[in-house]
Amino acid sequence: LDVLARTALWEAGLDYGHGTGHGVGAALNVHEGPISISPRFKNLSPLKKGMVVSNEPGFYKRDAFGIRIENLLSIVRVKPEHEGETAKEGAWLGFERLTHIPIQKSLIDVSLLTPKEVEWIDRYHSEVWELVSPSETLTERSRAWLREATTPLAK
Repeated sequence: LDVLARTALWEAGLDYGHGTGHGVGAALNVHEGPISISPRFKNLSPLKKGMVVSNEPGFYKRDAFGIRIENLLSIVRVKPEHEGETAKEGAWLGFERLTHIPIQKSLIDVSLLTPKEVEWIDRYHSEVWELVSPSETLTERSRAWLREATTPLAK
């Protein structure tokens, strides 16, 4: 999984100097095992249904800037889109988002994104709005901020 997260940066000759993800659990450690998604950690534990892991790819340019988008994910069983002889029932795992926070749109240069990337961000923001906006704990001001933060990107 770590390789997949880093591919776009590697293609540009770049990388980030931290792991892509780590376990999150009950002991409140910053990086809680037994799992880690990183090239620098000898991970001997497979991902299992019910585990919680962070997803935090990023990029830092020395003495200039840094960006990291982080979510917590639950590992869940998923049904393959195309079942066949090689698809074992219940053998596939996927991720379900546990945190639903808008990505700061003012930091996004939309001209650098592909249509597929814009679609992903817009879909993510739509999910955030649908899940968070019904909360009775939001004030009118908070709900208005959330509405603006989750509107589609203009391309």
